[in-house]
Amino acid sequence: MKKIIFLLFISLSSFVFSQQAKKIHIINADYTFPSENNSDVIIGLGNVFVEINGATIRCKRVEMYNKENRLEAMGDVVMNQGDTITQTSKFANYDGNLQLAKSWGNVILKDPTMTLTTETLHFDRKNQHLYYQTKGTIKDSVNVLVSNRGNYFLKTNKFEAKSNVTVTNPDQIIKTNHLEYYTNSGKAYLFEPSTITGDKSLIYTERGFHDSKKKVSYLTKNSWIKYDDRKIEGDSLYYNQNTNFSSATGNIKVTDTINNGVIKGGYGEFFRAKDSAFVTKRAVAISLVEKDSLYIHGDILLLTGKPKKRIIRAYSHVKFYKSDLQGKCDSLYSSQSEGITKMFRKPILWSQENQITGDIIHFLNDTITNKIDSLKVLGNAFMIQKDSIGFNQTKGRTILGKFIDNDLRFVDVIGNSEVINFVRDEDKQLIGITKMRSSSIHLEMEDKQISSIEFRKKPAGKTYPEDELHKNDRQLKGFVWREKEQPKDKNGIFINDAGNDEMIRSERDREKQERLQAKKEAEEQKKRDADAKKLQEEQDQKANQKSTEKEIIDKKEVKNRGMKRNKKGE
Repeated sequence: MKKIIFLLFISLSSFVFSQQAKKIHIINADYTFPSENNSDVIIGLGNVFVEINGATIRCKRVEMYNKENRLEAMGDVVMNQGDTITQTSKFANYDGNLQLAKSWGNVILKDPTMTLTTETLHFDRKNQHLYYQTKGTIKDSVNVLVSNRGNYFLKTNKFEAKSNVTVTNPDQIIKTNHLEYYTNSGKAYLFEPSTITGDKSLIYTERGFHDSKKKVSYLTKNSWIKYDDRKIEGDSLYYNQNTNFSSATGNIKVTDTINNGVIKGGYGEFFRAKDSAFVTKRAVAISLVEKDSLYIHGDILLLTGKPKKRIIRAYSHVKFYKSDLQGKCDSLYSSQSEGITKMFRKPILWSQENQITGDIIHFLNDTITNKIDSLKVLGNAFMIQKDSIGFNQTKGRTILGKFIDNDLRFVDVIGNSEVINFVRDEDKQLIGITKMRSSSIHLEMEDKQISSIEFRKKPAGKTYPEDELHKNDRQLKGFVWREKEQPKDKNGIFINDAGNDEMIRSERDREKQERLQAKKEAEEQKKRDADAKKLQEEQDQKANQKSTEKEIIDKKEVKNRGMKRNKKGE
């Protein structure tokens, strides 16, 4: 019984061994003979053909180590695995027990998706794993990959490259120290500081994904994209080279190197062909001016236009801050080439202690010095300046202002103009309170204070002693002091003031009603015009009909007279 069990164990062991490590066989050789130094070693010469468990080796010389179940091949070595993998080299070793091959000397390996060349290549047939530690090159239908070390997994067509990795195709070059690349799909995963250089573009990332066939990149760590005059940074970036579209999420920063500007926000989309940018989530555009930058915020920022012709549009909860100029509105338009900024829907501007409001506000900058040049307030224009015991106020249909060195120096108020001004002497002592009306008013300012007032047409009113003008009469109709809404620093632009949404909603509703009313009036006018046209056509038709009838009657009369003359003649 014990003998039977022992024999059964020997049989099973032999079966298991034969499944794990099949013997290497020389199928063909011109000459075969044992080695003089080792009788267990068989040498084959000329047209050698060896079978290795589903693979074959062809070479000029082979040394077979039967006990160790291994071989050493040399001279035009060709190794085939099925119909898919072919490898050539000058030399090769193969261990049949471990199923490990080592090839060296101008190694070239080909499979249906790629060609690998290196100086020394290791092949783990059991795990279908190729690797090299000498410089290697992989070519597929799209890319050429070069690295100092590499691993190739045949089952998944996955190539892992390390140390001085470069992937090149006609449109892009990837450089990194650690990359995983799938030769069948052209997809690459980047794990260390990497660059992707394309058509006038440069991408940097420390972790990301790149599809070399579709030319699409997803970048997730310390990444940026640079093209033309723009650099885009963010926690997560997407870039499509085909459409020249990119997007960024989380702590985004866009640097305009030509215009010396920066955009920040939580999410952005960028269209290279149109040279445009769309930014949301705590979005801010920063114009970098020496010692005094301008910060513009809106729920949505849209930048368009070529360099030096940039246009900024801001929508909803718009505020901007500069040390000598602050503003707030619902939407804003700013053109760099024209130097004009337009503010819409309940705009308010703060300049030199002046609060300026109106239906629409425009201000112009000098495009060379970037200093504010002039101001235009259209519709319900109102300017307020705080005095120690009240408020200096100026209002009218339109206000025009002129700046010198960023100081508001001259103001013209046009149409139904009114002013309240606390007049003081050189020692700042109150002389009286001027309350006047005029068709137009001209003010001159010095040291941020009104220095003179000229009432140009039909003035009415006077300067009152302080005790003769009641406090209720010291404010013009429509007066609202909105100091709390003024951004005091660059962080103040992100504050959403109480009641702001209701005010803007009301303004939008008013504009909507005005548009509907204008549309209704236009439609009614169109109907009146159509009715008038129809009436005219009817009148013309009747006139033509009468004319035709008269013409017929006249012709009949002429005919009748002719017939009567003919009868008389007979």
